Amino acid sequence: MTGGEVKAAAGLLAWYEAMGVDEAIGDAPVDRFAAPPAAERTAKPGKNPARPSAARAPKSAASVFAQAAPASLEAVKTLAELEALVAGFEGCALKKTAKNTCFSRGSDEARIMLIGEAPGRDEDLQGRPFVGRAGQLLDRMLAAIGLDENSVYITNTIYWRPPGNRTPTTQEIEACVPFLTRQIELLSPQVIVLLGGAAAKSVLNVTEGIMRMRGKWKLYNAKDRDIPTLPTLHPAYLLRSPEAKRYAWRDLLMLKARLEETE
Repeated sequence: MTGGEVKAAAGLLAWYEAMGVDEAIGDAPVDRFAAPPAAERTAKPGKNPARPSAARAPKSAASVFAQAAPASLEAVKTLAELEALVAGFEGCALKKTAKNTCFSRGSDEARIMLIGEAPGRDEDLQGRPFVGRAGQLLDRMLAAIGLDENSVYITNTIYWRPPGNRTPTTQEIEACVPFLTRQIELLSPQVIVLLGGAAAKSVLNVTEGIMRMRGKWKLYNAKDRDIPTLPTLHPAYLLRSPEAKRYAWRDLLMLKARLEETE
């Protein structure tokens, strides 16, 4: 192979890895562009060759969850038990392409819970949410109001990286909803912060955009109590749009004031 061909092949392999194609599933390559077998080409008119049975409709996230998870998550009493359950869950297709499960980072006794959308490349490699550039910015934002990893609990609406950092599908998010719901119940935070529009829409079950929701306290019902919840801008968005940091700072000051009220 020439140097140019080697470079092109390396680029293609890197793209495959980013898309989640990181293993071979057959012993020999298959040429999808080859002509069909002679038997198919010479089939007589009116007599179709044998066709595969029609694909069945995909199962709903609820049915997948019912098959792959316990009948009730009420039996799970600790966050450690829930993390182990999530690690063994096979009802979300993202797990097949992800390298690691990103359950949480921070303190299991924190009174502040932050929820983002999904892990990225760095998170997938380390198995912890918000450890890449966006996570580093988030840490600096929290430090500005006197918080650190020991005083917060950070997670996402889904626990596995979508290939190529694409937007998670509705089915993928719904497959993780029961776990996230129980995660919130077990942590029982005093305050929830939703990082970005995707997390806000999923957790609060609303359709409003993040710019309309941010800076306004909402309520999230966790069984027997309502938890004050603050939607704000995602750190990844702030990296792309630094001018929006002033809005995030206002939200952080609102969070700080609420925490001081509850001390």
